[in-house]
Amino acid sequence: MNLRKKNISVKALKKIRFYRYIFLFIVHPIFIITALSFSSLAAAEYPRGWWQAFPKDPAKTWEILPQEAEYGKDVILSKRTELGIFSNFAPTPFTLDGKKYASVEGFWQMMKYPDPQDKDDPRYRKDLLWKYTRDEVSQLTGFEAKDAGEATKENYQKLGISFISYKGKRMEYKGKDKQEHYELIFRTIQAKIDQNEKAKTLLKATGTLILRPDHIQDADAPPAYRYYDILMKLRSDLAPY
Repeated sequence: MNLRKKNISVKALKKIRFYRYIFLFIVHPIFIITALSFSSLAAAEYPRGWWQAFPKDPAKTWEILPQEAEYGKDVILSKRTELGIFSNFAPTPFTLDGKKYASVEGFWQMMKYPDPQDKDDPRYRKDLLWKYTRDEVSQLTGFEAKDAGEATKENYQKLGISFISYKGKRMEYKGKDKQEHYELIFRTIQAKIDQNEKAKTLLKATGTLILRPDHIQDADAPPAYRYYDILMKLRSDLAPY
């Protein structure tokens, strides 16, 4: 009886050693390799071109280059890469409140021009000359749109005003009305993403990356200036890529 129990114990021990061998030398290595493979795939899910290195242009002291972000953690929405589509400058036509615009920047700078829906708009003063009409600015993109806004500075100084307007509603966008302005720009960027499939697909593809601007901003910049934060909020509402 004792001999039989001893034989059973020996067999059981051999079986345990066998399974232990299988686990240690076959199953466990396969598990490790698989885990590393998945880890590598996860790390390689983003295009390397988003972090491409570019030489610093001394003339563009404001610029943050793609390589200044950490791969897999954050990414610069650089105009030098395909992520430039997220810039307000990008030609991404959209319709908001029944009117078509060529870019977010065109929409933004348009609000600095005389507003036909504001019958008492001081910007209609007869001695003032404007480089563009409001409608013309709404169809501009890129630096041309930005320059259209810069061209209003002299008239604003003459008038002693700082407000912009949309559909007849004046806003001190850097002051008491900055939240209202933020909500308007949020709607604008949302319309841009919703109505441009390429932009929407690319936004999904950024996954969980922290989105960063391609230019230096003041720490106290109004919330509407933080287009990258708006994009991350919109991304969270999109279906997984």
